[in-house]
Amino acid sequence: MPSFSFLRRLQRLSAAKALVFYYGTAILVGALLLSLPLSGHDGGLPFLDALFTATSAQCVTGLVVVDTGSDLTVFGQLVVLALIQIGGLGIMTFSVFLFFKLGQGVGAKGRWIINETLSHTPVKSLPDLIRRIFLLTAAAELTGAGLLAFALVPRLGWGPGLYSALFHSVSAFCNAGFGLFSDSLVGFQGNWLVNLTIMALIISGGMGFLVIMEVVGRLRRLPVRRRRRRLSLHSRVVLVTTGILLATGALAIWLLERNNALAGMSAGRALLASCFQSVTTRTAGFNTMDLTALRTPTVFAMIFLMFIGASPGSTGGGIKTTSLALFYGIMVSRLRGDRHTNLFRRTIPDEIVTKALALVMLAVILIGIALFALLLVQVPTRSLEGPRVLLDHAFEAVSAFATVGLSLGVTGALTTAGKWIIIVLMFIGRVGLLTVAFAIAGRTRNYPAHYAEENIMIG
Repeated sequence: MPSFSFLRRLQRLSAAKALVFYYGTAILVGALLLSLPLSGHDGGLPFLDALFTATSAQCVTGLVVVDTGSDLTVFGQLVVLALIQIGGLGIMTFSVFLFFKLGQGVGAKGRWIINETLSHTPVKSLPDLIRRIFLLTAAAELTGAGLLAFALVPRLGWGPGLYSALFHSVSAFCNAGFGLFSDSLVGFQGNWLVNLTIMALIISGGMGFLVIMEVVGRLRRLPVRRRRRRLSLHSRVVLVTTGILLATGALAIWLLERNNALAGMSAGRALLASCFQSVTTRTAGFNTMDLTALRTPTVFAMIFLMFIGASPGSTGGGIKTTSLALFYGIMVSRLRGDRHTNLFRRTIPDEIVTKALALVMLAVILIGIALFALLLVQVPTRSLEGPRVLLDHAFEAVSAFATVGLSLGVTGALTTAGKWIIIVLMFIGRVGLLTVAFAIAGRTRNYPAHYAEENIMIG
């Protein structure tokens, strides 16, 4: 029968192709639901806009061509929220959870996808891992919603306030950047409770599930064991790199904008706005400042932060904090004459180093090609070119690839071709460049060819 034939073909898919298929299917289903008349106040969204919105939600990006709060009905907003939650946790996380609940277990393909998505080391107990991820996510999102309710309920009322608190909490923890307010969170610029809660959710979701679980596990054992056991190398790299990026990002924004976008603010409000923008720029997509008013050096610094993104196994995108740390390790090791790459007195396997170099190289090439294509379709004539046209579109391309969701106004002006380019960037950024590359390349050689060596000139 055709259905059994399709299932057999699906089972024979490689792990990389299966992951691409799962994400693509979820996006298509979401787009069809958003196209229904009950999803929009003026009827269903045009299919391309529905596809763009579904991709942005499933890929936890936050770029929008329609206003989520005013253009979508509650049903449409719930579709977006479901896509955000599924995309944040990962399609395969849900699938494996359901498989275990049904007693079907999971095969080698499922284990590969889970390990590639969430883990830097092999997982001993997948059921326990999935259970902890669900509990952690529920605890973080419900706690965040409870805190946000203190600020939103007095302003919106009980029903809308609680709903908005839950929506923004899920969106923040999943690093999606979707909001129900047309100005994002600019209206809460000076609200410390909202800002600190959103920042805590973004940072937690962006560090990676296993890092959070490892830190929580260490904290629980501290009263019992006085001897502190060292965190894994992965967790130390993530925590240190994340801290450095957040601090330097906030300092850079404050220094560059203190006489511009931050002028006239009190010291506390300016500090809060700088810290919030540093946190959200790397992966989340919320904003409490008018991004179009920022100086060119600030925008360039934000592009760098977006390109780095969050950490592996998290809800965020980008090339990841560990890749940046590896580049630092490569540079220091080579300058010292060491042929191996070392971090925190540990040697990183050459395979991981090569993977990081390939990831960054592919990301730069992809963004370059996408930016060129965007400029062709968005700025077809010289008369349409503005003073910051290149920077604005570069910002948009990096934001889409890194699944950040910030924009300098380009999203609302996207042509049909421009929307397709951004859709592809968001999809590849969420599924993973290397995963897409493996899916396209197909099988790798069991015995790679090794030819005679010969030197070429470098530099």
